[in-house]
Amino acid sequence: MIDATAARRIRLVGLDVDGVLTEGGVYLGDVEGASHEFKRYDIQDGLGIHLLKMAGIIPVIVTGRVSESVRLRAKELEIDDVVQVKGAFKVPPFMAVLERHGVSLEEAAFIGDDLPDIPVLELVGLRVCVANATREVRELCHVRLTRPGGGGAVREFVEHLLDARGDWERVMQGYLDERRDGVRQHGA
Repeated sequence: MIDATAARRIRLVGLDVDGVLTEGGVYLGDVEGASHEFKRYDIQDGLGIHLLKMAGIIPVIVTGRVSESVRLRAKELEIDDVVQVKGAFKVPPFMAVLERHGVSLEEAAFIGDDLPDIPVLELVGLRVCVANATREVRELCHVRLTRPGGGGAVREFVEHLLDARGDWERVMQGYLDERRDGVRQHGA
């Protein structure tokens, strides 16, 4: 699915939120005059991001909406680079993140699903889309995932990427060993 040479080049993965980390729906409500927004995130995607970090690859959230739920999810996943821009003008802040980390466009992947993602996808070395991406995004991408946004697509990508790099077994075993050590340390 992913060429081994291209996979080994990747040092940073950009992640859209609505339609990639979530299924694209937003729950909006009002409680005593205060508006609230809720999004559903996939737990397997979260573990996939953790595994990505264990492999030394930088995850970056890049979204065209500003949302407290995104900030909370990024904090929970310990993602340091979070770009939330109104109006989906993603390219300038994404380029700034690449520059800050010393990562070239060829060393970056991006996972998108819809038209606002195309300007970033056109630039990166590895273009990836979720199963339910729009036709225009699917036609542009090198990798078309089989899982939909918010339904394990990010995890699917991480497994394919790490497998193509030859890192999957090492990273997975490292994760499991950490959990086994935790059991031994706590006397269970």
